[in-house]
Order: sequence, then structure tokens, then C-alpha cells
Amino acid sequence: MGQLELLQWVLFPVILVTLVLSVFFSYKSRRSSDPKQRGMNGARMNISMGVMLLFISVIQLFMSDESTFKVVIGAVFMVIGLFNLFAGLRNLSAYRATERG
Repeated sequence: MGQLELLQWVLFPVILVTLVLSVFFSYKSRRSSDPKQRGMNGARMNISMGVMLLFISVIQLFMSDESTFKVVIGAVFMVIGLFNLFAGLRNLSAYRATERG
């Protein structure tokens, strides 16, 4: 088994888990009647989605076969994933701060 195949076997389950978490937190966020809980679940959804997009971008960048299109798609996914991750972390910390005080 080559290193690229091993990388796929490691990253693919992580992508599936973060996909399930994104859907789960999205559902909880939309069904919640409490605005604070809705915001916290939305932030968790953004974090999960950001991590998922980052791992997808890693697969695209390492499995690119020197294809410019795949590298560009991987870079776009990485930027969007980082944005979602940091926005989710910022929102989650803001909601936790209002929860404490």
C-alpha cells in the first residue's frame, strides 16, 4: 500500500465523520427555539464544515497529479474551510462568553 493510498484511507473516514457532524449540528441549529443554543450549534456546524473542507482540500492537493484545475479547487476549498473554521471558533467563543457572564 502506497503512501497516497494510506492517506486516502485515513482522510476519507475523517471527511465522513465531519460531514455527519455538519448535518447533525445544522439540524439541531434549525430545530432549536433558544437563540443562544441555535448560535452555538451553528458555530459547531461551521467548525465541522471547515474541518471537512480542509481535509477535502488536502486530498485534492496531494492527489492532484500536477493538474492545475485540481490544485485550484483544493486551494479554494482550503480558503473556504479556513474561513468556516475560524468563523465557527470565533462565534462559539462569543456564545460561550455570553453564557458565562
